[in-house]
Amino acid sequence: MLLLINVLLTSWFYTAHGQVKPCNYPVIKHGRLYYSYRGYFPARVNQQFSYYCDQYFVPPSQYSWDYLTCTAEGWSPEEPCLRECIFKNLENGQTPSSEKKVLQGETISVRCDHGYSLENNQNTMICTENGWSPPPRCIRVNPQGKCGPPPPIDNGDITSLLQLVYPPGMIVEYRCQAYYELRGNRNVVCRSGEWSEPPKCLEACVISEETMRKHHIQLRWKIDTKLYSKTEDNIEFTCQRGYRPVTPHHTFRTTCREGKMVYPSCG
Repeated sequence: MLLLINVLLTSWFYTAHGQVKPCNYPVIKHGRLYYSYRGYFPARVNQQFSYYCDQYFVPPSQYSWDYLTCTAEGWSPEEPCLRECIFKNLENGQTPSSEKKVLQGETISVRCDHGYSLENNQNTMICTENGWSPPPRCIRVNPQGKCGPPPPIDNGDITSLLQLVYPPGMIVEYRCQAYYELRGNRNVVCRSGEWSEPPKCLEACVISEETMRKHHIQLRWKIDTKLYSKTEDNIEFTCQRGYRPVTPHHTFRTTCREGKMVYPSCG
């Protein structure tokens, strides 16, 4: 009770005499006080309270904990908890001999391998509240906008002789293997060092004599023992002699969808 009266009198004294107001209970971003100290607030100038930071954050002193001080201007330090970035690995670049700890707001220089650079051709990284910016990763530099070999696709290839380097604006054409359906633009273009999206080769449906014998069915219009059908093609079946439909009649007309289809059955 006496502590509460003392706090109220202190607050009244500072306000009535036009002096600096005491400090209210601090809200610490990425940290908290070691104890609640609720009865000590508002705090007087020069009062100190111990605090600690969340994981990956440290006080400006970089100790495991520190003091928060009430000053005439408010709490000090103004940002009690700062991000601590650790630099220990650099993809496609020179990794430091021992890990380095860098405080939020600080910048370090990095050295990428020949032909590589950080994102946006930067050679420095800054430690931010959310971590490294840009990330510690060196990517291949391509100032001329040239492209490497076109991306491979399943069940298909390009129609021209493969090259190691392609100039900007170069167009290559894709084709699919037999019985595969090409979907998308068959031509891709080299722009700013990147190829446009390649097409896909959709798988065909293969129907064999063994499969039809298992389901006691046969092709309605063909006598082939093996049929390749492209995706979206329709195939019609009928029961073999001596068998009757087990599945509904409407399922005897089925559609090939990217190498898969539903077979009717007779029994």
